[in-house]
Amino acid sequence: MTVLADDTARVVATLPAPARLAARLPLGAGPRAGIAEHRRAVRAIVEGTDDRLLVVVGPCSVHDPEAALHYARGLTAVAAEYERELLVVLRAYLEKPRSLVGWKGLLHDPDLDGGEDLAEGLRRGREFLLRAAGTGLPLAYEFVDPFLAPFLLDLVSWGAIGARTVAAQPHRQLASALPMPVGMKNAVAGEVEVAIAAARAAGVPHVFPGLGPTGAPAVLAGAGNPACHVVLRGGVLPNYDAASVGSALELLRAAGLRARLMVDASHGNSGKDHRRQPAVVAELATQVAEGRHGLMGVMVESFLEPGCQEITATPLRYGVSVTDACLGWADTLGCLDALAAAVRARRGHPRRPSPGGE
Repeated sequence: MTVLADDTARVVATLPAPARLAARLPLGAGPRAGIAEHRRAVRAIVEGTDDRLLVVVGPCSVHDPEAALHYARGLTAVAAEYERELLVVLRAYLEKPRSLVGWKGLLHDPDLDGGEDLAEGLRRGREFLLRAAGTGLPLAYEFVDPFLAPFLLDLVSWGAIGARTVAAQPHRQLASALPMPVGMKNAVAGEVEVAIAAARAAGVPHVFPGLGPTGAPAVLAGAGNPACHVVLRGGVLPNYDAASVGSALELLRAAGLRARLMVDASHGNSGKDHRRQPAVVAELATQVAEGRHGLMGVMVESFLEPGCQEITATPLRYGVSVTDACLGWADTLGCLDALAAAVRARRGHPRRPSPGGE
């Protein structure tokens, strides 16, 4: 282990260059074309040229790749059933943001034992994303650490910047350079304005330091990402109700942005109680069915079995989250069915001529 000159940190291991990891675990031409098509489809929904609903659904954070792939295979069939109404995207998060301390996700701790084997986590994480992409589903990913983005971003069709990092300049710069639409969550306490500011900032070009494909420090240039948008996830109070969604759409218009947004049925909007997510989805479905075209997406935390468990449990229960509590499979199917029915109803409500299509 090398001690740095100022004694503030120790080098405990080295990481492969992003290009080397990609060479070991390559994305083939077929899946690459599929991901490009998925990104186009997501972008069309964000821009309003596709009237389907974008639904990001899956576990809070992947801790068991085999269970997550089991979930993905089931979701593939459901996504095909609802493909006329919904674009279903698998939530494939491998990093877990923390307000204080705790398990930081598969990339940081792949063995769930505090070993912090980041090199092995990157290998397993990329392998999981490759296998998940092989199901044919688009993949969603929250970019928690900008340094790790180059290792995985080629596999992602929809990205997120979370509530704890949405105000950070490095994350806004990263979003400006990402090749997929990116959702900006409102801040932890619920402030929507910070997410709007993030979408505006990421929509313009930036030059910033980062990690190049060869692993060398590099100067990166983001051209600006016009497909950045706001995600309402609640805060001290929920913000999924019609008045809150309408207010956020007006704030977007006032900021000169596209008046379209996504709502997270979990986190602050469910009071961190997974059992409340179906009620949140039902309210959102009502808004969609009544003609709210600016509501273009919904996020649901879901896994094979409902609830959550401690990461220290022995043995761990299969298909149960070790982070946020999730909906089980049966309730997830009910949510997707309600959202699909709402899209069919919304198609009977022509868009109003006001900006954003509300």
